This record gives sequence, C-alpha cells and structure tokens, in this order.
Amino acid sequence: MHTRRSAILAGAAFCAAPMVLAQGTTPFRFALTPVFLDNDAAVISALRAALGEAMGREIELVQRRTYQEITGALLDGSVDAAWTCGYPYLQHRDQLTLLGVPIWRGAPLYQSYLIVAADDAATSLADLQGGAHAFSDPDSNSGYLVTASDLALMGTTPDGFFSRSIFTYGHRNVVRAVAGGLTRSGSVDGYVWEVLNSVEPGLTARTRVISRSEDLGFPPFVARTDRMAEAGVAACAKALQGLGQTDTGRDVLRLLFLDSVAPADPALFDGIALRMAALAGG
Repeated sequence: MHTRRSAILAGAAFCAAPMVLAQGTTPFRFALTPVFLDNDAAVISALRAALGEAMGREIELVQRRTYQEITGALLDGSVDAAWTCGYPYLQHRDQLTLLGVPIWRGAPLYQSYLIVAADDAATSLADLQGGAHAFSDPDSNSGYLVTASDLALMGTTPDGFFSRSIFTYGHRNVVRAVAGGLTRSGSVDGYVWEVLNSVEPGLTARTRVISRSEDLGFPPFVARTDRMAEAGVAACAKALQGLGQTDTGRDVLRLLFLDSVAPADPALFDGIALRMAALAGG
C-alpha cells in the first residue's frame, strides 16, 4: 500500500540556531526513513541544526521511503550514517556498526504493540485469524518481525493467518489503518503509538493495544563498519551521543520525546536476533 509520509509528532515551530560550518567540506549525508521517524519540518530542522553545530559541517538529511532503501544507501556509500531499525542492522551486522542508541523513558528499549479498533473484542493474536492486518515495513522489527515470528511459533505465516496484510510504510499509518477500519489489526512501534497518544490522542483513542512484546533494542544509529575510522563518522557518533549537552540537541530530543542517545552494545539486539531465528525456523 502506497501512502504519503506522515509525522509521528505534532507540528512545532523551530528556528535553527546559527551554525559555524567548516568551509569547503562535503556535506555529511545522514539518512532517515518515515517508517520510523517522520518528515515534520520542526524535527528535520532541529536535527540538521544540532548535528551541523556539533560536527562543524553542513548536514544533508536524506529521506527514503523504506528500510531497504536506507540499508542500500548505507552499503553503497551514498549516505554516511543512518537512523534505522534493529532488524536491518542485524541483517547486515557484518557490515554495519552502531553509532549510538536513543534512550526512551530511561532505557534503550521499546516494544511492539498489537492493536485493534477500540471496540474490537480481540484479546490476543490468536483472536485475529482471518482478519486484515497492517504492517509498517517488511524490515521493521516492531512493525513486522515480532508478529511474523509469533505466527511462526504458532506454525503459520502472515499470508496463512490473515485474510490479507498490507504494508503502510509508516507506523502512524498503521494506527490510521486500524482506527479507520481499513484493517482489523496492526503491528506498530510502541514508542510511536505512545508519542501519538500524547500528541494525537483522538487517533489512538480509536485503537486499543491488546498485546505488547518483550522489551527490545530501540532503533539505532549506524554506519558502515569500514568507515568507522573516518573523521566524519566519528564526529557523527560524538554529536549524537552529545545531543543532551547543547540547546539545539535538547530541542531534537524534546521534539522526539527522547531522553538522550547513548553508546550501544550489540548485545542489546539479542532479543531481535532470537526473533529472526524464530522466523527462520531456527
């Protein structure tokens, strides 16, 4: 299903702080996807300003529709770093290295939510058999892998279990699909649902969370492993982990409802790896 990119946050005005940029340098290309983030002007302006100020160079924010496109851009070198998901990170763990992980509500963790319409009587995944379901992206942990691996453990697949399934390419669009009756149920990033519940409660009120996954590693910032020694990539990691130390960085965190960005241990994503093994039948 092709949809327009949608914001997960309410629009807010933001005036970028003056930045002192290195002259004659190539812009640092940082990739985002609306699957997880959004194209809200305030967030984009704040992130560009904060990274540019901290790194002392121009930042080009590159937006792509899918995680697959983001991963491809990282691997072919057309972008320098990206905010992605734990699932594609692990799919290419031999080629990608973590630059940091967001801290949300005190921890680098989040959950996948299974949602239905507010008046739906379902209480578990098993109750949804035969209905239509909305996923966000085939490479999304919370928006696909968690539900697909749960179904694998039940001995079935999304195609065999649901009457039909769609990919909305945006977690907010999953919520909209369920709230609007386009699908009976949906798999959504719990962080996104909770942010929407704060800024757009009229939308989330038309849905109901019927299950939450275990805590899993929050979508991380990554770069190609063979580029980690480059000055720009190292500066990006330092800038991300220092967002809480500057006014522009704190603006980014506030707009994203995040606490900070911390160094990331690959073991943080072991739970997602177990989900991948379950889906593969291992």
